[in-house]
Amino acid sequence: MNKLALCLVTPFALAAGAATAAPTTYEIDPSHTYPSFEADHMGVSVWRGKFNKSKGSVVLDKQAGTGTVEIVIDTASIDFGFDAMNEHANKPDLFDTAKFPTATYKGKLAEFRDGAPTRVVGELTLLGVTKPLELKINTFKCIPHPMFKRELCGADASAQFQRDQFGMDAGKDYGFDMSVNLRIQVEAVAKADAKAEVKTGE
Repeated sequence: MNKLALCLVTPFALAAGAATAAPTTYEIDPSHTYPSFEADHMGVSVWRGKFNKSKGSVVLDKQAGTGTVEIVIDTASIDFGFDAMNEHANKPDLFDTAKFPTATYKGKLAEFRDGAPTRVVGELTLLGVTKPLELKINTFKCIPHPMFKRELCGADASAQFQRDQFGMDAGKDYGFDMSVNLRIQVEAVAKADAKAEVKTGE
């Protein structure tokens, strides 16, 4: 192939490759993913808790600036660092874990900057009630996983919601503020069959 033909063919080949580039699926690492929250206690103090068990996946197409996220939380794994409170949190007036063993968050990655999303437009399902909830992505970074030799992506995201909108209004009559600050620290590893391009500078 002569140089003129090569110059003509190369742009089309690159365009075709970009058009067929597939999104990468990442599996949530449950040992590095802990949704946590802060909630008011009569205006006197702030209670903090986290969930020890969660799972899910992230689908990311950096080139197209699109993606999705889904996280499923085992609500019975709630941990305040206080056994009596953990036990009470499982009861019907709070997480009612016998009836609703999971909470879920599903959304679309949005507002990409330099290949990284800065927010998630999605929905939270808690106690069987689904409401819109947008997450702000405070940090996002991908690196080569030092052990698995596949791409590892991590993020810290936050949001605020009113728990009584989901039917969890325990303490409202005593003056509890219904606002809950939610944070999700998440790490996810590209699936073994994924062909993610690993870059250290992202």
